[in-house]
This record gives sequence, C-alpha cells and structure tokens, in this order.
Amino acid sequence: MSALKIMAMDEEDLTVLSAHCQDAVFKAADVTWLAVEKRFLISLNRFVWEDAQKAGGLKGLLGRKSYERHKAVLHFEQVSKVQTKGRNPSDPDAVFSLLSIEFLGDDDGVSGQIELMLAEGHSIRLDVDCIEVRLADFDAAWETTNKPKHPLS
Repeated sequence: MSALKIMAMDEEDLTVLSAHCQDAVFKAADVTWLAVEKRFLISLNRFVWEDAQKAGGLKGLLGRKSYERHKAVLHFEQVSKVQTKGRNPSDPDAVFSLLSIEFLGDDDGVSGQIELMLAEGHSIRLDVDCIEVRLADFDAAWETTNKPKHPLS
C-alpha cells in the first residue's frame, strides 16, 4: 500500500482522518507539544483499516490472515492548550491506543477543542484556534496478525 497523507480543515474532514487513526498506538514519549509554535505532534503506529476492510486481511505467513501497520505522524496546528485525563503522560513507557478524534466547537464555529479519545477512558484535549490537522505515513508498512477488537457493549 502507498503511504497515506491526509489533511483535515473542518469537522467533516476530521471525521475521515479519525477513521484512519482508529486503533493507532503510541507511547507517551512519542508525544510532543511545541507551545511557542502552537503545534502538537504524535508519532504513532497506525493500523491500516482501509486494507483490512477491503480484503478481510492479507494472506501472511503459513496462510494466516495478516494485516498492516504504518509508522505515521499526527500533526495538529494552532494549539493553545493541552490537557490530559487518565494515565500519567510523563511516564515515557506508557502505551496509549487512539480510538477516535472529535471536535467540540465554540460558539464562533471555528475555534474549540479537539479531543483524542483513548482506550481505558483516557483522553487528550487540545484547545485550538481552528481545525488544521495532518496525518502522514512516513515509513514502510509491516505485517501483523493482530487485528484490533472492540467489545460490542
């Protein structure tokens, strides 16, 4: 699969970008907030849902279904504040699983909060002047036989 590059400039775009990030995993050490530049970055391992859904998994070693992950960067601009809920983000070995990205707009319809919903009730909330988010794969894909699962409750 070719490298994915996608940009979100409004809430509808962000919904599409969020789908591509579902079940991405990252460590706390992979998160960077550049406050002066108003930029927030996460280097993550993205599960390639777009291929998993199309083919039902690729045939890997020994005939088992296999899937792919890509190393990617999730890049937020115009970030004025970052808040976390849940696990201590200063633990560099803490591993997080990204479930979704949502926009909570202010009355002006432009600024607001972008909330990164993580597994186990954790979250990261970014105060933003506007939606400006990029997701870009930057390394070759690797094979995995593990497909993320979610309870139906």
